[in-house]
Amino acid sequence: MGRTLLTGNEAVARGAYEAGVTYAAAYPGTPSTEIMENIAMYKGDILAEWAPNEKVALECVIGASLAGARVMATMKMVGVNVAADPLFCAAYAGVNGGLVLVSADDPGLHSSQNEQDNRYYAKFAKIAMVEPSDSQEAKDMVLAALEISEEYDMPVLFRMTTRVCHGKSLVETSERRQVEPKPYVKNLQKYDLIPAVSRKLRVGLEEKLKQLEEFSNNTNLNFIEWKDKRIGVISSGVAYQYAREVFGDQASYLKLGFTNPLPLDKIKAFAKEVGTLYVVEELEPFIEEQIKAAGIACLGKEKIPNIGELAPAIVAKALRGEKRSTIDYDQASIPNRPPTLCAGCPHRGFFYELSKLKNIMVTGDIGCYGLGGSDPLNAKDTSYDMGASISMGYGAQRVFERSSSNLRTISTIGDSTFFHTGINSLLHVIYNGGKTITCILDNRITGMTGHQENPGSGFTLQGVPTKIVDIGELVRVLGINHVRTVNPLKLNEVREAFTWALELDEASVIITRWPCVLKKLSSDDRKEFGDYLGKCAVAEEVCIGCKMCIKTGCPALRFNKEIKKVKIDETQCAGCEVCLQVCPVKAIRKVGE
Repeated sequence: MGRTLLTGNEAVARGAYEAGVTYAAAYPGTPSTEIMENIAMYKGDILAEWAPNEKVALECVIGASLAGARVMATMKMVGVNVAADPLFCAAYAGVNGGLVLVSADDPGLHSSQNEQDNRYYAKFAKIAMVEPSDSQEAKDMVLAALEISEEYDMPVLFRMTTRVCHGKSLVETSERRQVEPKPYVKNLQKYDLIPAVSRKLRVGLEEKLKQLEEFSNNTNLNFIEWKDKRIGVISSGVAYQYAREVFGDQASYLKLGFTNPLPLDKIKAFAKEVGTLYVVEELEPFIEEQIKAAGIACLGKEKIPNIGELAPAIVAKALRGEKRSTIDYDQASIPNRPPTLCAGCPHRGFFYELSKLKNIMVTGDIGCYGLGGSDPLNAKDTSYDMGASISMGYGAQRVFERSSSNLRTISTIGDSTFFHTGINSLLHVIYNGGKTITCILDNRITGMTGHQENPGSGFTLQGVPTKIVDIGELVRVLGINHVRTVNPLKLNEVREAFTWALELDEASVIITRWPCVLKKLSSDDRKEFGDYLGKCAVAEEVCIGCKMCIKTGCPALRFNKEIKKVKIDETQCAGCEVCLQVCPVKAIRKVGE
């Protein structure tokens, strides 16, 4: 069809379209989110859905595969932790229609709470794995992965990394293949994973891996580029691009696109032909460990770091002793700019009031509200994984009770994260008679990953109106007797809700309900919240320079040290009025009122 400039995520979506995928599901998570958003654009050909969590997404995809369709699930690397249960089972049972699971890893922790290398999941689950190194390969390898999945009867892990996901390169596109669904045939000896069946399937899985190793040694996804044989480089993913940039024609390359099982025969043959053999890979020594275990001498993590994202400069310094020139600048003159809650964010007022409470432990969760622990709010103690806030808060509260401590726990979690894994955690609190305070911060959208729909927003991924799950009704059905919904921008409402909850000797839920300041409002939003955006301004003659408003952490507020007055940046201000309520001398007013 032609050539176009695509990110890796866009290319995967295009690959799914061209390869005949008809069903795809995901939970949004950077750096994977844009894959499903782009798949959703192919409405007539692919049904694309946001699932409440990654486990549900993969299970839906597995069901669609058994029904005969070519399918895809996408998630960031920590999402595979959530989806691991069905993944390992699917390795035993196999597939009907081809099944690809995209794992978008995040070397360098650009937007993640850990730095895990999900290549080990392929080895652990005993499934095939492919790794694209640019956008063209990202598109082409979707078809290859689906064909491998169907030929060898197993899911295929499609490992991406942040640079491949978000980097752009030219891609040659093609027409869509029309792939008819395979017929579904009931087969208890394949899909009913009771122990007697799984024991047999386990043996068959090992046979598939032997066949896949032969495939790995012969596929053109793994290829050699003969240049100068004094140096040999074995690499995969974006690390291959870095190695090519560093060594150019002064090395030969074994580029691995199919990386589980590894092509050990091809690796041995390559190693015999070169002098010094380097393994260049990001994060863990996944390839290097297996090469050394096979008795092949090579250099890898002795020189290349296993922490953080690689770059050509890092590879050049580690393997060639070269220091790449960069632009000199005075690093001390560059201010630290940590992420912060947006001006007008509905979470700011909530965390401002939370920060004033004494004798509490605040267990946080994954989302925009994770920034509530930053200065000057400092209103959070923990952040681990999605849904953990409620469970951790409950566990801590139990210990405080047993030790006769007067500490109370307050758990904070967002609407999308509550739907993801918070519901089960709250059910545990109720079932075991906990008395924790759970605060569900409903900003009417999945905020941090870029405004994806969720079960509480009223729309599906592809824009179809759907039933809105009412969080208040849901928690009451679960068994919570004490529920309050407040406007988080009204500080007195938040303050009163905390007082109310802390006086209770039972579990309670506080729901803050106000849309993200960046959200495109639906007609229902406008009916409920009105046209609330505006501007605030400071009466300079009234301001006493006490900086109370600055303690809200709003980036629209500026303190002028020369005149010792506060000014509001009108280009950022959204008129949320939190600063107005905090000011002790009423020096801040809403413009137009």
